[in-house]
Amino acid sequence: MEPFKNLFTAFLNVSTTLPCPFSRSRTHLLATFVLLLSLLFLSTSLTNHSSSFTASALASRLLFAALYISPFSSIKSSNTCLVSDLRDNCTLSSVTAMERTRRNSRKEETDVISGLSSCDIFNGKWVVDNSDPIYQPGSCPFVDDAFNCFKNGRPDLGYLGYRWKPHGCRIPRFDGRKMLEMLRGKRLVFVGDSLNRNMWESLVCALRESLKNKSRIFEVSDRRELRTQGFYSFKFIDYNSSVDFVKSPFLVQEWKASDKTRSRKETLRLDMIQATSTKYHEADIIIFNTGHWWTHQKTYKGKDYFQEGSHVYNRLQVTEAYTKALGTWAQWVDANIDGSRTRVFFRGYSASHFRLIASFIHCLHLIICFRPTEYFFCGHGRKGQWNSGGHCENETQPVRNDTGLAPYPWMMSILESVISEMKTPVFYLNISKMTDYRKDGHPSIYRQPEIRRTHGMTQDCSHWCLPGVPDFWNELLYATLLLSHHDLSINVH
Repeated sequence: MEPFKNLFTAFLNVSTTLPCPFSRSRTHLLATFVLLLSLLFLSTSLTNHSSSFTASALASRLLFAALYISPFSSIKSSNTCLVSDLRDNCTLSSVTAMERTRRNSRKEETDVISGLSSCDIFNGKWVVDNSDPIYQPGSCPFVDDAFNCFKNGRPDLGYLGYRWKPHGCRIPRFDGRKMLEMLRGKRLVFVGDSLNRNMWESLVCALRESLKNKSRIFEVSDRRELRTQGFYSFKFIDYNSSVDFVKSPFLVQEWKASDKTRSRKETLRLDMIQATSTKYHEADIIIFNTGHWWTHQKTYKGKDYFQEGSHVYNRLQVTEAYTKALGTWAQWVDANIDGSRTRVFFRGYSASHFRLIASFIHCLHLIICFRPTEYFFCGHGRKGQWNSGGHCENETQPVRNDTGLAPYPWMMSILESVISEMKTPVFYLNISKMTDYRKDGHPSIYRQPEIRRTHGMTQDCSHWCLPGVPDFWNELLYATLLLSHHDLSINVH
């Protein structure tokens, strides 16, 4: 009972200090406390690979969330709270959304914002939408061929006919000019793997579409520099702002160590942030991600690959290695990022949809042997390796029923535990569930125009067509940045 008493005391202390305090009704207070207890129980399942939550950590995260809209130069600070919400495993992911029409008065807009103060924009569904995409298929020259499904000959555009709608609220439609005004004089950097590159290209294209003179976007670096130095940047000249991408698939440093025969072999330094961190530590907004490279065969087997100091582990479970790596990242952020001027986001795991019916016996074996990375892709008819015959060709509609979704990604449970103990506020873009519905949005066989498409060819069921699903990740990012600037006139869905 002592941990429960401490948790309840911490909760009461925090609730009296938040900018917009929790409702004082006993029913609301009790319900919120039950949610916190649930979060405590959830955390105990991670004790094999991460530190469990403490009462003070939980209270601290609530306070961080409430104060997250920090002073940000051209963006006015608001008193809107961000709160944790455990619905559908979306811990640490809730954010206030706002809704208004052009005719709303300022008072009406304030009332709407206040009424939506507990809306979880990551918990919702995809609905049919006949409006145009933020940018037209084939119109943006900055989309990589691998993501350009229109150029690569995909015959259907049905995957563009949906929009994300949270339960109980609406989100503002992306407005590139307003986004650029908020980014005026700022630097926004995406740091991570090719799924973050997917999101970065989506944002660059959406912002470019809003420019009357599209020559006013300058390519600071090119694809050659991305290949050699892992860095790519676009500058919006009239706004003195840049939107950059830094390649860092693990966030920690890829390395080479000498074995007993003095030959060099690839390793991953779990105790060292990737050296490219010098390229972004002073940015105004940083959006991190890591995940898909941890599902590769070499990584999840963890044999003679993970390294700390001079020690190379003979074998290390991928869950433990991932926890160590995120711990290294968290320590670096806390030591090097000034949370009063830089906003830190972490984008969650983006679902893959490689389909290959696995046998019941095989899946049962993975459960018994506790091999979570493999089981995650085994369930619901999935086998999540690109080189194992998985496919998503001919998928033309989203998943309609939650029973068709995969289990909640183990990586995100670990991430939630790690960020709960950080001193730097980290906003968690929990897009795992919203992407799991969209089995229809991948390039599949339409990866590059020059590739001859044949039955059984390697498919891409991890990345996303552009325009497409990542546009809505940026719409949610846009909504979070608008929270502290609700004097803006916004156009909602």
